[in-house]
Amino acid sequence: MPKGGAHFTSQELALVLSHYDIGIIQQIKPLIAGSKKSPKQVIFSDKGRYLIKRRTRGKDGLARIELAHSVQNILKEKHFPVSKLIATRDSKSTYLEIENHIYELFEFVTGARFDGRNESVENAGLILAKFHNYLKDYASKPISCRGSFHDSRSVRAHLKKISSDNHGGTHKIASSLMTMYNISSTNVNQFGFDEWPCRIVHGDWHPGNMLFANGKISAVLDFDSLNFAQVITDIANGALQFSIVAGRPDPAEWPDYLDQVRFNSFIYGCSYNNKLEELQLKALPDLMIETLIAEAVLPIAATGSFSNFSGSDFLKMIQRKCQWIDKNRNSLTILP
Repeated sequence: MPKGGAHFTSQELALVLSHYDIGIIQQIKPLIAGSKKSPKQVIFSDKGRYLIKRRTRGKDGLARIELAHSVQNILKEKHFPVSKLIATRDSKSTYLEIENHIYELFEFVTGARFDGRNESVENAGLILAKFHNYLKDYASKPISCRGSFHDSRSVRAHLKKISSDNHGGTHKIASSLMTMYNISSTNVNQFGFDEWPCRIVHGDWHPGNMLFANGKISAVLDFDSLNFAQVITDIANGALQFSIVAGRPDPAEWPDYLDQVRFNSFIYGCSYNNKLEELQLKALPDLMIETLIAEAVLPIAATGSFSNFSGSDFLKMIQRKCQWIDKNRNSLTILP
C-alpha cells in the first residue's frame, strides 16, 4: 500500500470502471494531488483521458454531491473552465455508489499549477466573478445564508479549545486571535454584511484548486465546499489566498506582509462587471483576518498542529499576518 494516503485496489478499480463506457483502457496511472484521503487515477483509453476519484469520507453526502454536480453541469454549459462529468453507462448518473463509497469520473484536463504571475491572479479574480454571475439565479426560491468563516461560533469554539489545551503555550496566542477575530467580526457587521448579496459561493477559491495555461485558468478542480453565503466571503478568501506570502519551510520565517500587487490584481479581476461597493471594499481586510484565523484553527484544535507545522508556531505566524493586515488596511482598500 502506498504510504501516506488512501488507494484503489485493482479489483475495486476494475469494478468501478466497468460501469462506464470509456472504450478500451490502455494505461492507468495514479495521480498524487489534493487530499490524500481521496485516491485518484488517470485513465488512458482509446476514447481519451479520464480521472477517476473516490470521495473522501465526510465529503460523500449525496445532497452535497448532487449540489456540486448540478453546479458543475450549469457551469460547463456556459463554457466555464470546469472538467466534464462522465455519466455511468446504465443509470446515467454522474456519481457511482458501491459498498458505501462514492466515485466520480471526469474528463481529464491538462494545465499547470499557479505560477505567481499577476496575469494569472487577475484571471482568477475574473473567473470567480463569472462563477458568481453564472450562478446568481441558481436558487429557484429565496434562500438563507448557511454561514461561513465570518462571525462563526465554530471558529470561536475552536479558539477556546486551543486556548484551554495550551499545547506549546498556545493560550496567549489563541486569546489574542480571539480578540482580533471578534473585533473584525464586529467591524464587518457594522459595514452591513447581512444586507449584502447571498448566493451560492465556491467556498475554497485558492491556487491549489486550479490549473492554469498561458496566464488563464484551464480548470477549477474542487467544488466540495459549495455553500450559500455572502458573495463577499468568496472574494475576501480568494484575495487572501492569492496575495499571501509563504514559501519557506518554517512558518517563523514567513514574512508578515501580503503581496499588494497580487491583491490589487485579484480585486481588479473580480470587478470586471460589478465593482465592489465602498463598504464592501472597506470590509475586505477584516474579512481576510477572519478567514485567515478560521482556516488555521480547525486542524490545530483537532490535532495540535497544522499539516506538518507546530500549532504554536503556525498560530504565531497567523497572528503576525493578521496584525499586518490590520495596520495596512488603508492601503488594502485604496485600489489603483
